[in-house]
This record gives sequence, C-alpha cells and structure tokens, in this order.
Amino acid sequence: MKKEYAEYLLNKTKADYNLISREFSETRNRLWDEIGFLFYNYLKENESVLDSGCGNGRYYELFREKNINYVGIDNSEELIKIAKEKHPEADFRIGDSLSLPFEDSSFDKVYSIAVLHRIPSYSFRARFLKEAKRVLKKDGYLILTVWKIPNIYKRKSQLLLLKHTLLKLLGISKLDFKDVLEPWGNKTFKYYHWFSKRELKSLLKKSGFKIKEIGAIKNVRGNHRLWRGSAKGGNRQNIYVVAQKVL
Repeated sequence: MKKEYAEYLLNKTKADYNLISREFSETRNRLWDEIGFLFYNYLKENESVLDSGCGNGRYYELFREKNINYVGIDNSEELIKIAKEKHPEADFRIGDSLSLPFEDSSFDKVYSIAVLHRIPSYSFRARFLKEAKRVLKKDGYLILTVWKIPNIYKRKSQLLLLKHTLLKLLGISKLDFKDVLEPWGNKTFKYYHWFSKRELKSLLKKSGFKIKEIGAIKNVRGNHRLWRGSAKGGNRQNIYVVAQKVL
C-alpha cells in the first residue's frame, strides 16, 4: 500500500469514529468476556498500564479490578468524550498510538484490544508496535488482540475478503492483500486487515518482542463467564498475543 493512501485511511478512520461514535459505542457496551483471562492472569497490583486505542473505555471495568495506574489513549475525540462520561474517575486522554505522548519506559504493560487490525499498511502497524515497545519498561509486556482470517462460519466476511482479493489481483484496489473496507450502515466504510498467526508473530518478532503466548479466542456471548477462564473452544475469530519487550 502506498504511504499516501495509508495516511488517507488513517485520517479517514479517525474521522469515521468521530462520526459514528455514539452508534459504535452502543455496539461496544458488552464486556467481551472471552478475553477476561488476559486481564485477570496478567495484571498485577500497582503496575502502570497503558490502554492503547481504548475507544469508549469499555474495558476499563476489567482494568479497575486491580489496583493499577491506568491511562487510556485514543485519537478519537468523540470516543474519549464517551469514555470520560462513563468513567469520570479514569485517566482518558486524546492521543495518537503511532506517536505516543509518553517518555520511554513509562509502563509495565501495554494493552491493545482490537486495534492493530484497524491500522493500514505494514509500515504503520510496525510503527504502532515500535511505539508500544518504546514506552514499555524493560521486560514489559504487550498484550493485544486482532481479528483473524475468517473461517467457514463467517460467510459474509469470507465473501468480502474474496471480493477485495479479486480487486487486488485485477490491479484495481489500492488496499493490500487481506485488507477490506466494510460498510457501516449507509454512513461510511470501515477499514481493517485480517491477520494470520504467522503474520502477527513475524511482525512482533521484527518489532523487538518475544512471544510468550499466542492463541485464538472464541466468539460467544455472555456476562463475565470466562473472567477467570480460558479461550478454548468455540468459533474462534480473534488472535490474542502476550509478548515481552526484548532489547
């Protein structure tokens, strides 16, 4: 993907989330129970934690289960406004995950839930990880999730991916392979990139991280059922990674 188009998509994504912030937040109110183990198993008391791409602050309830120093950052002014409305006691800030407004070695952990696949181009995704590494303390952990390539249970997503793959092969699309633009009602199109485990592992290793744990998370509905559980079984549509900063 050309840099100019990637920059256009970055700016468009920010503008789109400001445009659809209220509607988007209504679809992002439920705690995603299936990732509870990433919080319960890895957060420790008194740690400094950055929630990079915090959106409307939906996961703050899981962070505050532990006595930590929390900072949530997002480049959408409207989503941060909603986050502050929901949790006025929390430290939410407007900022860019590609150029974090923090000093080196500021955090014990950086969390990024369902963010990286919304960043266009390999180079910008690598910059995102480089910034996460920069603000992590020595031996700090990056914990993130991304969407994985759709399986047979996601027919609509498969067809969308096939469409964009054909457009790319025909030389029509400006997107990269495994990129798609998905309609959001009649208002706009949302960009995202489908990851494979191999691709994500390679990107993290090249960015200076050692992978400690990687797996797939199932998509089921419920309320806090797996808060202390695991991510095994079910229709797995997300990849999670626990990675450690290495020099």
